[in-house]
Amino acid sequence: MNQPIITVFGSAAPQPGSAEYEQARRVGQLLAQAGFVVATGGYVGTMTAVSQGAAEAGGEVIGVTSTQIERFRPGGANRFVTTEIRYETLRERLMHLVTQNDGMIGLPGGIGTLSEVALAWSFLQVGEISLRPLVLLGEMWPPLIQSAMRGGHIARAHYALLTFADSPETAVHAIVSNPTAKST
Repeated sequence: MNQPIITVFGSAAPQPGSAEYEQARRVGQLLAQAGFVVATGGYVGTMTAVSQGAAEAGGEVIGVTSTQIERFRPGGANRFVTTEIRYETLRERLMHLVTQNDGMIGLPGGIGTLSEVALAWSFLQVGEISLRPLVLLGEMWPPLIQSAMRGGHIARAHYALLTFADSPETAVHAIVSNPTAKST
């Protein structure tokens, strides 16, 4: 694959037709239209929505799955995945999603999404991965991050590694306009 890859993290909970699902679908669509390959965790909820949006726009969709996840929540990769990359453990899956990309977008989510975003941010902070955009879309992120900022636990330079977006359009624009994402 010669196209740059953007990983999108998000919740397994949203159902088709919900506002969160449609927002994620739009993110996938816009990323594909901008020439990016889209990578997700490959399963349901916003992972399906992002995959659907990208596929409908003619884009390539990578689903990163794992046997361990499927023991926890049975079911295979969603039908919009064009390339499945499968690992045995959640740890291997997580490492792939966080490291094998040219940029990342975090949608609203739960424990899994929080761990993905936190690991990506930490890896950017210490230089474990090269500098690339980490965009957080939605109203859940600013108060969460600001709470830690108020406590003095996050340096301003590390806060600056994040970009906040309030719509799929502003999220994808932040990726496209960032030279480290290598957009086409």
